[in-house]
Amino acid sequence: MSKTPALDLLLHELALATPGGYAVGLHIRYVSPLIMVNTYPEEWQEIYTAKVYGLRDPTLAWGLSHTGTRRWSQIGLPDPFGILKEAGEYGMHYGMICSIGPLSSRTIAGAARGDREYTEEEMEYVHRIVQRMHDLSVPPTRLSKAQIEALRCIADGDRHAAAAAKLGISESAFKARLTSARQKLMARTTAEAVQRAREYGLI
Repeated sequence: MSKTPALDLLLHELALATPGGYAVGLHIRYVSPLIMVNTYPEEWQEIYTAKVYGLRDPTLAWGLSHTGTRRWSQIGLPDPFGILKEAGEYGMHYGMICSIGPLSSRTIAGAARGDREYTEEEMEYVHRIVQRMHDLSVPPTRLSKAQIEALRCIADGDRHAAAAAKLGISESAFKARLTSARQKLMARTTAEAVQRAREYGLI
């Protein structure tokens, strides 16, 4: 999941509130989210990716141009590719979109169900969960000197042993710095941490 216990608890709450699954992208910057979690049916995820629906999805377009919540049936945008109708073939007959934050770091969540429309109360509940997730996962504005040095070594192509020697520390201490940098950046891998640190102008 996210490697952040508090965030994982919120994802669990979101799962309970969205019987047809959800997709949430936290702090979308330069088209890429800081964290992406998708629990929609796997077949639908494969089709959505293969057909590049992310560039054509009217619910995503609504989320990029508005904040707040809206039912899929009420977004008022054209769906020339029939994405919402096709989603219904995988049990997602009804849904909602939730959009939070500035366009420079927006969080967008979609949620589905197969039996009926989401009520206003249910949408507000989902919005509160997603808002808490958005607030909890705000990207850092700075890293420690040690974290920056470690990430720069990796960015320069140094292996762990060579980087540790360059910094005058043990290899285990160097790995600890990388671990703390990954945690600060909510990255799953060191490569991802380097990429995010660059995107945020931290290294």
